Amino acid sequence: AWLKEGLPRKKGRAGIGVENYDWYMKNVHLSPYTFADEVLLMERELSRARAYLALVEHDNKSLPPMAPIDTPAEFHRLFGQGVTDFMKFLESTDVMAIKPWMEPALREREGGFQKASERDFFAQIEFRDPRVMRCHGTHWFDRARATHEPHPSLIRQTPSLYNLWDSRAEGLATAAEEILMGAGLFDDHPRSRELVYILVANRAARGLAGLKVHSGELNVDEARRFASSQTPRGWLIEDGGTNWGEQQLYLQQPGYGTSYLTGKLQIEKLMGDLAQEQGPRFTLRRFFDDFHAAGMMPVSLIASEMR
Repeated sequence: AWLKEGLPRKKGRAGIGVENYDWYMKNVHLSPYTFADEVLLMERELSRARAYLALVEHDNKSLPPMAPIDTPAEFHRLFGQGVTDFMKFLESTDVMAIKPWMEPALREREGGFQKASERDFFAQIEFRDPRVMRCHGTHWFDRARATHEPHPSLIRQTPSLYNLWDSRAEGLATAAEEILMGAGLFDDHPRSRELVYILVANRAARGLAGLKVHSGELNVDEARRFASSQTPRGWLIEDGGTNWGEQQLYLQQPGYGTSYLTGKLQIEKLMGDLAQEQGPRFTLRRFFDDFHAAGMMPVSLIASEMR
């Protein structure tokens, strides 16, 4: 009742404004990108994801459509098999050091079955190929590593009071989807590549929507409509909990909505630079092991340390 009574008088701007956003990203998140940079990068990633989605759809046109998971038993079985296959891939391709706590960290995040009519955006991905979101599940590797192998530096092992390392957490989880796809994870299931580009497009769309709220170009309702309309296949429900929750979060934590892709782009640049410099000495195993060893801090600091 208090909210309903006061709402008509609440006419202030929701976002923090471009000047404050730039200061915050530079001085708190230690990001190399300004607000204008992030707008350009989100637009570029959105167009790139759409283009490559069209390319892989063309490449897959002779294949049968992806059949969503229909039953709880099938979901439980395929989730478990997805974790098994994902871990086997990491080990067989020597992408990164494999620790005994990694697989359990993924298995405990199974989640529950959802009916087709109830599935919002990420469930649309999960109920087609559970391996795709296991790439993003490197989050749970990070959490388990903090428990089983805390960083030797007291500063780095202590959680910060605010999420200044979102570019590291979300950036790596997002980058892993395309990196592992490029390394061959979905070679046996080509249509899963479509899911990866749909994810990129969604993150660009919702990140761009959040930016425009902070600049005052959109209100939250307009941002939700934008993010939904720009996400391929209509999988992001406009009035769904995912869309509402994300736009609220991106208002509360400026930079978080774009960190998935701005962190990913910083990681890709670091990987590309090191591959160029190291030549045949470069390996994914060395890159990921060194990256993980740096701890949970902004990607800009990790990059300066690995260089």
